[in-house]
Amino acid sequence: MAFSRARAMGRSIGESVKHKGHEGREGNKVGRLWFSLCVVCVLLGERKMTNSSEELVTFFKALADSNRLKIVGLLAEKSYSVEELAALLKLKPSTVSHHLSKLAEAELVSSHGESYYSVYRLDKKMLEEKSRSMFSQNELSLVAAEVDADAYDKKVIKDYSKRDGSLKTLPVQRKKREAVLRYIVKAFEEGQRYSEKRVNEILLNYFEDTATLRRELVGSGLMKREGGGGEYWRA
Repeated sequence: MAFSRARAMGRSIGESVKHKGHEGREGNKVGRLWFSLCVVCVLLGERKMTNSSEELVTFFKALADSNRLKIVGLLAEKSYSVEELAALLKLKPSTVSHHLSKLAEAELVSSHGESYYSVYRLDKKMLEEKSRSMFSQNELSLVAAEVDADAYDKKVIKDYSKRDGSLKTLPVQRKKREAVLRYIVKAFEEGQRYSEKRVNEILLNYFEDTATLRRELVGSGLMKREGGGGEYWRA
């Protein structure tokens, strides 16, 4: 759902940054950031984040609104006054001023006076620098830090296991079967070796077809086995 909303926002922004039938070079350069920004902003709008980076949160919150993204898109083309932006976006000047203040807090826009008007410009360099640093592997990992990486496995185990922890059946679908195998392999201690007899005894607690489980555990790389019917161990 987040990606669908992001695409819709991206299309809307694309229309806003068009100027006389084409986009400027700088507009195109900034435009390449939109889909990524939209996805993260939508996700942030749907959940509370517990990230310690205030700069990261401020930046994403500033762009977590379709009208603010449109404003950034328009300012990527040229500078505008509040009144001009209000007319283009069909919003009240006070609403545009509110959006601009949020963008200014994130250091994405600045203003200067021209006659009776305050004219706003986009700091393209700052936008690119923030995007480059904030979309690094480390920062993106922080955004997803509170996501339960084992949630899918837990759901599969819940669907396929009985109350005593044994399996109702072995999933046919590969992804689900792999989740079940990750669950079963936890019964084996790392660094310890097991005879085939002992492996079967342990696997029997989960499923009666121990031969299939052994083959699947080894085939998936979760367990190793010495050649010639030797011992098994957790990989």
